[in-house]
Amino acid sequence: MTENVYWVIELAVSPGCYEDLKTLNAELIEATRKNEPGMLDNHWAISDDRQVCHIYERFQDSAAVVSHLQWFGPNFSERFMKIFKPTRVVVYGTPSQELKDAIAGLNPVYMTPVGGFRR
Repeated sequence: MTENVYWVIELAVSPGCYEDLKTLNAELIEATRKNEPGMLDNHWAISDDRQVCHIYERFQDSAAVVSHLQWFGPNFSERFMKIFKPTRVVVYGTPSQELKDAIAGLNPVYMTPVGGFRR
């Protein structure tokens, strides 16, 4: 097994905010790529009607997620929350209690690993 923690965040997109979403997406991905070596993957997808966005992020470990949250908050959370309303968070891996405490307000669903492989 790996220490990686990953999640899929489902977000409702605020009406009329698609262009803001694209701008924020580009800025966030570039800033994350430069400032967060513990984030291993970051992928965004949008529904055809542009009302639902999924974000998939994979982190080296729980500490990297906590670091991401601490960095994200003061830099992007205000703009993010004007564009999105989180509707579902599904966390995979074995997150630490510190991480679980940090995201408890999102009411995440935790999926415990039972097997698999990666190439």
